[in-house]
Amino acid sequence: MPKLSDFAAVIFDMDGLVLDTEATYRKAWQNAASTMGYSFSDEFCESLSGLSGENGLAKIITIFGADFNATEFNTLSNQSWCDWVSKHGMAVKSGFQPLLAAIIAHNIPYCLATNSRGKDARECLAYAGLSDTFATILSRDDVNHGKPAPDIFLKAAERLQVNISDCLVLEDSYTGVIAADKAGAYVVGVPSVWPMDERMRLHSALIVNDLTELLESFNA
Repeated sequence: MPKLSDFAAVIFDMDGLVLDTEATYRKAWQNAASTMGYSFSDEFCESLSGLSGENGLAKIITIFGADFNATEFNTLSNQSWCDWVSKHGMAVKSGFQPLLAAIIAHNIPYCLATNSRGKDARECLAYAGLSDTFATILSRDDVNHGKPAPDIFLKAAERLQVNISDCLVLEDSYTGVIAADKAGAYVVGVPSVWPMDERMRLHSALIVNDLTELLESFNA
């Protein structure tokens, strides 16, 4: 197990890794689908975890057919999501703040690399009180292909001026870990859904329950 100081940079995913967004998205998707006369199970929503917006919609249309109104779904789900987080805020995942403090103490560069659009990512961070946390944010807007393509992690390493092979990437989904593995990073999977997708083990150097456990493993 490498030490934290062995890495040239740390790249964080956002949804389900830094922020506890998964439950809020699931609720919004299910509310929108219900209004439109469809039913999205928890399992189906979990299968969308980590996908970019366009890939998620493509999967929905594959399952529910070409008549599915993607524009209406986006409008309804966005409104439902905004109503929820406006009332309840956005929770930060356990262990993020102590891990970030350790990264800063070691003077290690870090950034956010998310499949969300830039505007949406910044909105989520603002709801969580983390607007000023990441000086460098890579979003779906910055690459031609979102995860599971490796593009965003390669771009992140380029932006931080380090080799991707020297980077620690933290991801919560199968989509994310496979993208980071393709890029050539050292990948740690921190599943946001349990039981986890066992395929994550094939593309992760390490699987931990949460970021607190990861920090403890570095300090062991």
